[in-house]
Amino acid sequence: MRFVIYGAGGIGGTIGARLHLNGFEVGLIARGAHFEAIVRDGLRFVSPTQDILLRIPCFPHPNEADIRPDDAVVLCMKGQHTEDALRDLHVATGGDARVICCQNGVENERLALRRFPHTYGMVVMLPAEHLEPGVVVNFAEGTAGGLDAGCYPAGVDDFIESVTAALRRAGFSSAPDRAIMGQKYAKLLGNLNNAVQAATGTGSRAVSAKLREEALACYRAAGIHCATAEETRARRADIRGGDVPGHKRHGGSSLQSMLRGTGDIETDFMNGEIVLLGRLHGVPVPANTLVQEIGNRLVRENLSPGSMAMEELERRLLDPSADGAVSPG
Repeated sequence: MRFVIYGAGGIGGTIGARLHLNGFEVGLIARGAHFEAIVRDGLRFVSPTQDILLRIPCFPHPNEADIRPDDAVVLCMKGQHTEDALRDLHVATGGDARVICCQNGVENERLALRRFPHTYGMVVMLPAEHLEPGVVVNFAEGTAGGLDAGCYPAGVDDFIESVTAALRRAGFSSAPDRAIMGQKYAKLLGNLNNAVQAATGTGSRAVSAKLREEALACYRAAGIHCATAEETRARRADIRGGDVPGHKRHGGSSLQSMLRGTGDIETDFMNGEIVLLGRLHGVPVPANTLVQEIGNRLVRENLSPGSMAMEELERRLLDPSADGAVSPG
């Protein structure tokens, strides 16, 4: 089995690097300066115990990756880039590809299944960053991260059994899960804070609780299964963060997008998912609506990370009498 990592940033680059180091055939798909650096110098993979350059085949587009029907195509781009990526992948393969959505959010699988009958979900619990072209950093000791997976919308087959076995050999905690979307909906609850962290540079238990409360109300109204906190903690028990000499861990994926100046953010597929469910099922979601607006404003107005005051955000989210606008701090 060959692994084609489509989107070789912090998550994809770490997965590709560790699979390569453990003897698996790997191809990367990257773009821009990151692609150029990997082709020129190799992929620099950094962890608490390693700092190495890896010569892994890298391609700028699926058309050039010679993707075969039995390859595992692992999508690792952010949700706002999935539709374009799937369109390019379909042109390259005619839909004859096995697509694994190793991404935050719950919309990617639905998008993939429109074009690819063999679609799989994978939940991502992997402390990694990509802020510099050609470099990925995995902040983990021992187990590199958690990557459970299953068929979409449900089930397990021989292919995903083989994928998870390979990931375990490569140092990840990875198990087949017949109800993988339950884990992904649980992971989404935490990702609702991504834009808050990007906007304020910190977190708030009160804000997190409000965002989560709205999301769970939407799940109940929609009849959506969500893994319990106990189930999630059990799957994360052996994942330990670690310090990497010379590399500071900055934060979540939305903050990383802002630090890299990508000009886009994934909030529409995080808080926006809850907003969508709320509108579909008649559940009020004012907190997630405001955070979605803030996330999009960050990139629309090219604001800096941490440019909004948490105190002001808390007031707007938690005080019913306050108006919805949040000004830069």
